[in-house]
Amino acid sequence: MSAPAPTSDLPAADPRVAFAAERTLLAWIRTGLALMGFGFVVARFGLFLQELAAIQDKVPQPGSGLSLGIGAGLLLLGVAVMLLAAGQHVLVMRRLRRGEPWQFSPSALGVGAAVILAGIGLALLAKLFSPTF
Repeated sequence: MSAPAPTSDLPAADPRVAFAAERTLLAWIRTGLALMGFGFVVARFGLFLQELAAIQDKVPQPGSGLSLGIGAGLLLLGVAVMLLAAGQHVLVMRRLRRGEPWQFSPSALGVGAAVILAGIGLALLAKLFSPTF
């Protein structure tokens, strides 16, 4: 009695594929949590500057609300990243359970998050070098 030859055309038969999908999901969850944490810090940065001015007996400058807006945007981006990652993970796992081959394509989630974060970075850079900063 010989063991059946392993089939390489069914990636779902290899548990490493499912484990890789789990690691990818966990990486996206970490990314979402980091975005949310950073968003909270940015949102509260304006309040920190006002408190710092009050401690130094200076008249606090009226805030533009930029830190609150960007912080809230980062928080929402973190939530969206986690929800989209969960949805993507469910779809991948369904495909693997059906035995369909996985075809690699660039992650729209990763590219989208990178573009949004680059835009936020450029906006912050512009604000940093503006004469009214």
